[in-house]
Order: sequence, then C-alpha cells, then structure tokens
Amino acid sequence: GADRLQTGMRHAFGKPVGKIARVDIGDILLSLRVRPENVGQAKEALRRSKFKFAGRQVIFVSKKFGFTKVYHKDWNKMMADGKILPDGVGIQIQKEKGPLSRLAIFKD
Repeated sequence: GADRLQTGMRHAFGKPVGKIARVDIGDILLSLRVRPENVGQAKEALRRSKFKFAGRQVIFVSKKFGFTKVYHKDWNKMMADGKILPDGVGIQIQKEKGPLSRLAIFKD
C-alpha cells in the first residue's frame, strides 16, 4: 500500500544503507555470565537465538570464573588466600611482589 516507502533508484551504485557489524570467523558475538545451576537454561537461550543470526555459531562454556582470567578450579583457593580483591564489577589479582608487611608471616 501507500504506507510503504518507495525507494526506486534511490541508493543506487552500492551505497551503504543502515548499520552492520563486520564479524570475522572466531569473533565473540555474545557473552553471558550466569550461575552454575543456570548454565543449561543459558545454553538453551543461546541455541534459540542462533537462528536470528546469519551463518554458523558455536556455543562455548568457558572454564574461567565470570569475565575474569581466573579458572573455576583456582577461584576458591585464591579467595581463601586473599589474592583476589573486588574491584567494581571486576577483580584485581594480588601479585607476589610488594611490601613484606603484606605477607601473613610478617603480621603479628
């Protein structure tokens, strides 16, 4: 009907129209952070969302804790040792270097 826009020869010669994202093979499209008990539901939600994207996508479950560089298996030990410091939505990892007064053997 008359409510649609008539384009005709407008935007001819391959001129760009709209917005796109250039994505290479191996680029991350979406990242989710969920509790371990909700991983199955998150995988199902991502599986259903794959149909809205062109091409082939892979759902990958990381072995790291949240969006940090620390693996799940090391997280509890590092928290107990006090090597992980909260920093807003992220963390800071306490390094081995620094003043000796910070070490437990020098504290009274």
